[in-house]
Order: sequence, then C-alpha cells, then structure tokens
Amino acid sequence: MSDERVRITIEGGVADVRLVRTDKMNALDDKMFEALVAAGQRLKTEKGVRAVVISGEGRAFCAGLDMGNFGKMASGERKQGESSAGGNLNDRPYGESNRAQYVATVWREVPAPVIAAVHGVAFGGGFQVMLGADIRYIAPDTKLSIMEIKWGLVPDMGGVELMRRLVREDIVRELTYTGRVFSGDEAGRIGFATRVTATPYEDALATAREIAGKSPTATRAAKRLFNLAAHGSSKDVLKAETDEQVALIGSPNQVEAIMSNMEKRAANYVD
Repeated sequence: MSDERVRITIEGGVADVRLVRTDKMNALDDKMFEALVAAGQRLKTEKGVRAVVISGEGRAFCAGLDMGNFGKMASGERKQGESSAGGNLNDRPYGESNRAQYVATVWREVPAPVIAAVHGVAFGGGFQVMLGADIRYIAPDTKLSIMEIKWGLVPDMGGVELMRRLVREDIVRELTYTGRVFSGDEAGRIGFATRVTATPYEDALATAREIAGKSPTATRAAKRLFNLAAHGSSKDVLKAETDEQVALIGSPNQVEAIMSNMEKRAANYVD
C-alpha cells in the first residue's frame, strides 16, 4: 500500500489536486491531514497557478475521519483536546485555525480560485474540506452529511464558520443536529453546491481552465475581496474595492486584457 495521500499535477495554470487514498475512500488519517495541509501551503506560493481543482480519486471525494481515529477516542488513546490531525485542538499554528481546521480553511488562503469536484460521498471532515473551496461542483447522486453528531461530536474543521454564509441557518442546524445523509441534488437546492452535474471533475477542470485564461491579477484581487467580504465591515469592503481597482487600472495584465479583447486574440498574461 502506498503512503501517498495527495497528488498534484499542474498544467496550463491549473493545479489538479487529487486525494488518492482510494482503498479507504480518501478518509482522513494523520497522513491525509498532513498531505492536505502541505498541498494547500504549496499552492499558496506556487508560481504560475491560476486555478485549482480538488477532487477524490476512486469511489469518493472523502469519507471523513478515518475509523481508526474513533477507535482511539473510544479507548482513551486519543486524549481530551488532542486533535485527529495531530497536536492539541487549542493550538493555533496557522493564525486563526488549528491544524484540523486548516485542512479546510487553507483553500481560502490559496490566492487562486479553488473548485471542489465532489462525487461518491463527502462525510464529516470530507464535507468540511469541500466547504473550503470557492466553488463546489457536485454529482447529483453524491451522499453528503455533516456527520459529526453520529460520533458525539460537532463539526470542528472550520465547518461552522464556512457553512454559515452558504446556507440558511435553520437548514444548517437541522443537518448538523441530525447528521442525516442528503444528496447532491438537495445540496444544489439548499446552496451547498454551486453546480449539480453528472460530471463534476470534468466540469471543474473546464471552469478552472476558463479562469486560468483570465487575468490572474484580477482573479486574485477578486478572491481577496470576497474573503474580506465574509468578515469585514461595509466600510472596509468598499475601501478594499477601491484599493484593488486602483492597483489594477493601467497595470500590465489589465492593459493586456483590454488589448486582447480589442484585437480579438488570446491574452498573454504574466503571473
């Protein structure tokens, strides 16, 4: 069995991030936590990346926390306050996030837009990793669940923070309190899915390639604005809009956007 957990290939400005623990439906063990954090950190600084697709190889996107971690909790081997991702839950090595939370929240820190392509199952921690993406394409027959209540827990990988701006509060509460499994179709109706599609991976790659063809300076600026809009005051967001636009107007990539459109040719942007 390979110890590889995440595989990254980069082509045409698109980083294809694949969870590859197929024998366990890409469940989150210690090595998967480590690999996902490392992947996100790499893509925060990787030159030439203009869009990211994150998906699961095999039968599922991610089945959630590896069952071995629950065994450790039940036996007492996993001490109170000890994270399944390693370290103590109260430690904050990544700014506002602990290590488990950073597996999901790191994708908001990647400068390029991130698209999650979801199929099979996305349970618990896997569901929260999906939430960290900017955009989510989900197959209609995907099974999803905020499953932590089944194990006597709460979503603690950034899920509460990420969910509250996507779906109505009462719906999030119902799904969290019950842990019920719902479909990709329902995810589309309530707002978790950006797009419900029978081919989420292929469609995510197509959208990523489209984004990669736009000015990377502008897409990164837009992502910074949306990240700020999630927390900032109206005053801060309005000022940030102005600051980003002032920096963009007349910049090399903005001039290239104008010229390529006027000349009806493909743009040649500089990262």
